Amino acid sequence: MEMQSVRSETVKTSEFQKALETVEALPLEAQEILIDIVEKRLSQQRRANLVQEVHEARQAYTEGQIRRGSVADLMAELDD
Repeated sequence: MEMQSVRSETVKTSEFQKALETVEALPLEAQEILIDIVEKRLSQQRRANLVQEVHEARQAYTEGQIRRGSVADLMAELDD
C-alpha cells in the first residue's frame, strides 16, 4: 500500500514539475497573467465552497440538527 502512495506522489510531482516548466517557458507577462487568472479562480472556488457550507449549515439548522447556546449550555448538556 505504501508503494502505491510513493508512486502516486511521484506522478503528482512529475505532473507538477511539467506544469511549472511549461509556465516558466512563457514570457514574463504571460506568467503574470496566468498568476492573476489562477488567483481569481481560486478565489471563486473558495467563495463557492463558503456558499455551499453556509447553505448546508442553514439546512442543518432548519432540520434541527444544530442547536444554539452558550459554552455554559454546552457544558451543562455534556454533564447530563
